[in-house]
Amino acid sequence: MIVIRQQDFIDSIAGALQFISYYHPVDYIHALAEAYRAEQSPAARDAMAQILTNSRMCAQGHRPICQDTGIVVAFVRVGMAVRWDATLTVAEMVNAGVRKAYLDADNPLRASIVADPAGKRKNTGDNTPAVVHVELVHGDSVEVRIAAKGGGSENKAVMEMLNPGDDIVEWVLQRVPEMGAGWCPPGMLGIGIGGTAEKAVLLAKEALMQPIDMHELKARGARNRLEELRIELHDKVNALGIGAQGLGGLTTVLDVKILDYPTHAASKPIAIIPNCAATRHIHFELEGKGVAQFTPPRLEDYPEVHWKPAPDARRVNLATVTRDEISQWQPGETVLLSGKLLTGRDAAHKRIKEMLARGEKLPTGVDFTNRFIYYVGPVDPVRGEAVGPAGPTTATRMDGFVEMMLAQTGLIGMIGKAERGKVAIEAIKKHGAVSLIAVGGVAYLVSKAIRSAKVIAFADLGMEAIYEFEVENMPVTVAVDARGRSVHDIGPAEWRKRIGMIPVRSV
Repeated sequence: MIVIRQQDFIDSIAGALQFISYYHPVDYIHALAEAYRAEQSPAARDAMAQILTNSRMCAQGHRPICQDTGIVVAFVRVGMAVRWDATLTVAEMVNAGVRKAYLDADNPLRASIVADPAGKRKNTGDNTPAVVHVELVHGDSVEVRIAAKGGGSENKAVMEMLNPGDDIVEWVLQRVPEMGAGWCPPGMLGIGIGGTAEKAVLLAKEALMQPIDMHELKARGARNRLEELRIELHDKVNALGIGAQGLGGLTTVLDVKILDYPTHAASKPIAIIPNCAATRHIHFELEGKGVAQFTPPRLEDYPEVHWKPAPDARRVNLATVTRDEISQWQPGETVLLSGKLLTGRDAAHKRIKEMLARGEKLPTGVDFTNRFIYYVGPVDPVRGEAVGPAGPTTATRMDGFVEMMLAQTGLIGMIGKAERGKVAIEAIKKHGAVSLIAVGGVAYLVSKAIRSAKVIAFADLGMEAIYEFEVENMPVTVAVDARGRSVHDIGPAEWRKRIGMIPVRSV
């Protein structure tokens, strides 16, 4: 009889989470490299180059690919012939492994989980609890599929109860553009069809655990209806022209994965969940022989892509930049920022709003006059770093605060990832400000441009505190210019026309 020791299970979970924090799956590296070689959009190609360069850097430096090190989701299949040498439940052991991984002193991972989600939303401090699904199956081993799912991509999940006669392809092609770019394409789409509402969502999440094999599937040809559907959706989603980071281009998805389950005759439940450019997941099996071992990618698995800013990129001194200067910037233009900027995300913006509403002054050192704010929650630094991986969070979440920030604080620019909504764009145009994007999924690369970092306000918010960063040649792209023109509208529209598979609908 196979005996699984409690500590072996815990250590395997912890090792898996550390491993996926800095190693991309090899299938993702190869698929993205192929997409990079084929890409014709300069902006999308530059974003892919940053992602590939960041991936290699993280593999060598053993630091997180993305600052959002995710909410842990584990699918655990326990063989009915297995005997446990354990005092904890399976979920408790998973959480012990999560705690060990996220508090690792050599590579601490950002704790993002908040308890009391409808109330105080207090950070649990160790990224527990995980979301754990346990299934009893035949056999004498324990199989674990585990992922660290970033909030930007998870927030774009969609579930709907279709009528039996509704067209799945049509539904997906309507929903993907509505997701925007906050899920950090290029990545994968997981789709679940059938069962009940909750089963469809679970299927979609499980589908994302599968390896990327679209190239192989196309080479051999579809063998069933789901494989035909995968190919059709892959090609038609890419024909939308959304592209890497939503900048417009040939590749939005590297693969589409679909799982289905029998359903009620009156129903057609469907769910779609995207996986971001970080793509953190791994599969291992325990057979009572100790802790799971993981094989890292070889350096030869990475393409010879080493991103550097273009020689003609606009270089900006944040100490002297003016509204007149930013009014000349164009959507899609590369900008290199040097100087000091402030950070702030959801919780900090909420506090600022409350303070201003009460007529209070902002904390000492928090002066946004003619300055830029970076939407970021960094990882803690180690080994002499100024800051840990510090990539952008989704700018769209801060849209409701933009008018307040531009009208009442003197702010002139914002940096995040993904598109801005209508309300934010109107405020940007009204105040002659700009919104910039840093590439999502290149947190370690971005952190190398940060020379110093210090918390100046709201320290109790942890990673959501306000920092002052001093940056040197931090690479960003103009997303919304001072006239309210958005690259996330212009880029995909242009590339959708170029691709031409799906007719452009009038707006």
